Amino acid sequence: MPDVALDRTSTAADFDEFVHGRGRALLRFAYVLSGDAHLAEDLVQEVLARLHRRWGRITAMQHPEAYVRAAIVRQFLSWRRRRASTEAILPEVPEPAGLDEPQQRVLARDQMWRLLGGLPRAQRAVLVLRFYCDLPDDEIAALLGRAESTVRSQASRALARMRTMMVEEGMIGDG
Repeated sequence: MPDVALDRTSTAADFDEFVHGRGRALLRFAYVLSGDAHLAEDLVQEVLARLHRRWGRITAMQHPEAYVRAAIVRQFLSWRRRRASTEAILPEVPEPAGLDEPQQRVLARDQMWRLLGGLPRAQRAVLVLRFYCDLPDDEIAALLGRAESTVRSQASRALARMRTMMVEEGMIGDG
């Protein structure tokens, strides 16, 4: 019986070490995915709470962090909170004349958040996994449990929607 208690203590220590070492990266990932700091915290907390009980089996996997990230994506895609899905990510920032370069970067970042926030969750997840996590289509498909062709079409639709939104907001011309 002491072996079981020792094993549980070891598993708990491994989990604590993982959360301490990778928790911030998981929060950043969830934040980029959701665009909301509070929702990101909720997503990570809920996923980690569920995975804690099975941590011994998860650490036996080849890539436990990839499994945790996939769980965060699944949780994000199935999130039921209406308020979070209808909130504007950031308020619209007017573009005054004569902005210097750091301000241009901030403006561009804010515009990107708005554009991402206007996408359906599945399309947003595909773009985050492709451009933020730099994953190829086959890995994205495996993570989301979809076909590669679905991933490609989701990415294409998301980028087309973002282009349309940019034209509508006057960020780019019609051409």
